[in-house]
Parts: sequence; structure tokens; C-alpha cells
Amino acid sequence: MPKARKKGPAPKKARKAVPRARAKPRKARFRPTPALAAEILDILEATHPEARCALDYRTPFELSVATILSAQCTDERVNKVTPALFDRFPTAAALAEAPPAEVEGLIRSTGFFRSKAKSIIGFSRGLLEHHGGEIPRSVEAMRKLPGVGRKTANVVLGHAYGINEGIAVDTHVLRVTNRLGVARGQDPLEVERQLMALVPVERYTRTTDLFIFHGRKICDARRPRCGACPLFGLCRFQDKKAWAAKTAPGDPVSQPDI
Repeated sequence: MPKARKKGPAPKKARKAVPRARAKPRKARFRPTPALAAEILDILEATHPEARCALDYRTPFELSVATILSAQCTDERVNKVTPALFDRFPTAAALAEAPPAEVEGLIRSTGFFRSKAKSIIGFSRGLLEHHGGEIPRSVEAMRKLPGVGRKTANVVLGHAYGINEGIAVDTHVLRVTNRLGVARGQDPLEVERQLMALVPVERYTRTTDLFIFHGRKICDARRPRCGACPLFGLCRFQDKKAWAAKTAPGDPVSQPDI
């Protein structure tokens, strides 16, 4: 009898060629330009001509102390405590010798009052020791003083002396610039760097005031008034249409200072 052939593996069926789906073309990344930044600032200037630093002060020293106190606190609250503080300690020399407990009592309502009292007393002592009690006129010199970061230095130099070394970036500036698409990210130093590449030096201080004012009046964190925003056509905020449908010009809006 003939031997039975061993069955080998079944031949593989040829696979049908499946056409590959065409890759969707990538959208070109949006890159803001100085021309766009200028257009936005011009519109904000026309919309908020009254925009200014919201802290009350009479001297560069008072502005410096008020700005340090404004950390994690509203400008309105700071303005309520600084008159009594400066009546009691009107100069760097007076505040440098102030009893910490007394300063803490005067600024208690601003929050973090112990660390803030330490900062403003240390700041005053640093002014006396290194600058004769006068506010220095450079960001580098300001930042060497206790309690002073880059934002505080930019605010003081810009408003007290008209010196534009940088753009002060707070939570309002972060929110508004990211929604508009002229900056990306939540790091204040990185956002400042991006804005300084778009804005001419002479507009640095005004840029801060305008974005802060717009953030308080229209581009609110929780309920932006997109329907009343003069920048609607330029804005890249993804939810703006939904907010515009809910928000009509003149609607009352809560304006938390965050």
C-alpha cells in the first residue's frame, strides 16, 4: 500500500491589500504676530482708556509696599489697609524699625500677614542699607530686596518711574493672553517673555494695565462676557461662542480679583 502523505501546513491565504487611510493634514500652528498684538492693544486702549494701576499710592515706596501686600489679595482690600499703615510708618526708615506685631495687626486682613509683615519690614531695611531709602530704578536691583519678585519690580518701575523693563504678569494677564492666543502657558516668566517679543518696549506697562482691566471688566474667569467683548473676532478662546450665547452686553457680571 502506498504510504499516506503527511499533511503539511495549509498554505497561507494571501491578504488583500487594504488601502491606507489618508492622513489628515496637520493644521498650521497659530503664531501671534506683533501686528496682532498691536491691534489688540489698540482696541483695548479704546475700550478701557481709564485703565490704570488699581493700588493707591503717593510715593514709589508706598507703591512697592502695596504691591508686596497685594499677593493673594485684592487691590481693593490692600487699599483699605495701607492708609493706616502709611500714617503710622510713612517712610522706609520708619517701617524698618516697626514692631512686627504692630505691622501684622495693621495688615492682618490682607492674608498671610506674618510673612507679609516680615517682607515689608525686610524690604524697608534693604532699601536703607543698600539704596539710602530710595527705590532703585532697575529690575535687577529691585529683585535683590526682600519680598520683591519680577512682577512687583515691573509694576513699581513702570508706574512710579515710567521705566519699561518688563511686563508684569498676574492671573488676569495669564488668563486673557492665553484665551486670546497671544501667549501660551501658565508660567508668568514664560508668558512675559512671549509678550515682550510681541509688544514694543514703550507699551510694556500699559499692556499690563489693559489686560488686567479687561480681565476684570469683561474676560472674567468664571463668566466671561464674550457677547460684549470688542476682541471677539480676534479671540481664540474655544468656548467663546457658547459664552456669547449666554452673555448679552450690559449683563451684570461678578468680577472677582483673582
